[in-house]
Amino acid sequence: MELMQRILGDRKVQPIGLGCMNLSWAYGDPPPHEEKIRLLNEALDLGYDHLDTANIYGFGKNEELLGEAVMHRRGEFFLASKTGIIVDGPRRGIDCSPDAISESLDASLTRLKTDHIDLFYMHRFDPKVPIADSVGAMARAIEAGKIGGYGVSEWSSAHIREAHATHPMAAVQTEFSLWTRNVELGVLETTRELGIALVAFSPVARGALGGELKDPQSLGEKDLRRSHPRFDDKNWPRNLALIEQFDALAAENGLEPAELALAWVLAQGDHVHAIPGTTSLDHMRENFAAISVEPSAELLDQAGAIINQQTVSGHRYPDVMRNTIDTEDFV
Repeated sequence: MELMQRILGDRKVQPIGLGCMNLSWAYGDPPPHEEKIRLLNEALDLGYDHLDTANIYGFGKNEELLGEAVMHRRGEFFLASKTGIIVDGPRRGIDCSPDAISESLDASLTRLKTDHIDLFYMHRFDPKVPIADSVGAMARAIEAGKIGGYGVSEWSSAHIREAHATHPMAAVQTEFSLWTRNVELGVLETTRELGIALVAFSPVARGALGGELKDPQSLGEKDLRRSHPRFDDKNWPRNLALIEQFDALAAENGLEPAELALAWVLAQGDHVHAIPGTTSLDHMRENFAAISVEPSAELLDQAGAIINQQTVSGHRYPDVMRNTIDTEDFV
């Protein structure tokens, strides 16, 4: 699999990493603690070498989990975390001021039980703080050896360019999948042009293209997807019809739906990475297997014709979350 590696920051890693959020937060009830530890270690055993977390995943619990579960294997993986989002009940705020970045970074290092994070993202754009000030804090953290590089999440092309001109950026993380194409409005080309890695989160459409989710009512009461328009009673039936077509296409070509979904994302550029998350050992293995899948250009085109921004029903985020997104949006 060495030939499949792609550049992320100053390292070469497998193009499919592990998004760790699900193990602590957002999608239903997390698995038992022992199962979380087993999944993380089996991921490393399988060959995953990029683990992605954030300070708000479980309000620090996800970082603590990684600190306990795999930090004794620190040399085996590229570690990414994030800062900037403040959650207070239903209220969400953003603080990317230099002091907040510095304090948050130190807290993350403590929870993770390490002295170095390879990639530290600003989780959202903070319009209250000059970009040069936020990036300056990141640059000082790089100089201090606390982080290897910095990135941003859900930022627009213009703001990415401004930040990169202040100090070179390692990665941009944003939602990107067959059914979420916002990066095609500018970020995909901007990152390619500037030599910045593009890290796709929710590349399997928040589980919709994973081959199993057929009824959102089966999701736990606290599952974040219950508040997302694409999973509501109005939009889901139309989206499910597309998903069934997609699943059939994958089966006809001897692939699992997740494998085809991930292969499509990775085919959008040599600088593109994907970080699917899961609480299932089987799905974790299935996702990683997509690295070796080589579907034809015709098959990828067929998948993209079935599921795309024009065919999917509903916005990717509820209104309360849309207000925190800087990435270009479809009208």
